[in-house]
Formats: sequence, structure tokens, C-alpha cells
Amino acid sequence: MEDILVPLGLFAMVVAIVALNVIGSASRRKAVLETVREAVRSGQQLSPETIKALGVQEKPKGGDLKAGAILIAIAAALVVMGWTIQMTSADDEVFPIMLAVSAFPGFIGVVLMLFGLFARKKDQD
Repeated sequence: MEDILVPLGLFAMVVAIVALNVIGSASRRKAVLETVREAVRSGQQLSPETIKALGVQEKPKGGDLKAGAILIAIAAALVVMGWTIQMTSADDEVFPIMLAVSAFPGFIGVVLMLFGLFARKKDQD
């Protein structure tokens, strides 16, 4: 029973951190939108500077490229880790397993890089 609690606790902690982050950002967005709604109801003009001051952030340029590069680097690190483990142990199944595990962040990283390149190309046109 104890053997399962430690890994389960680790994954539960990751899920809890992500959930808290999502809930917190959603509540902040809701508060900003409520403020904008009240300002519009009262007839006030909202300039772009006012909206920026409220905390509405623009999506940073190149964000997909950065995230894609990070995920591809993680995939490469997993491949190197699998190769290193296989070289130092007698188990021949480690490298193919780590190669398969690294495919997930690798493919997602490639897709994000393509999204970033297409967005950059669209901005230039």
C-alpha cells in the first residue's frame, strides 16, 4: 500500500497545482470582465490603456515557439536519459520505452512550433 501512495501523491500534487492555477486565473478573468461590464453599463468609455491597466494581457508573440522548443528539449532529454540508463544497466528495454515516452512531448512540441511559425507568417502578411 505504501508503494503506491508516494507516486500517487506526486501526481496528485501536480494535478492540484494545475487546478489551483486554472481556478485562480479564471476567477481573475471573471473579476476583470465584471468590472468592464459595470463600466459599460454606466456609460464610460474604455480605452485600450484602461483595459491594459485592468490586467487584461495580450498573448505574447512567439509563445507557441517557446513552448514548442521547451517540449522538444524535454523530449530530447528523455531520449538521452533512456540511452544513458540502457548503457549503464543490463536492461535492453529501457531505451525503447523512454523513446516512446519522449514522443508525447516531442510531437506536441513540433505542433506548437508549427503553430508559432504559421502565426508568424500570418503576421508578416
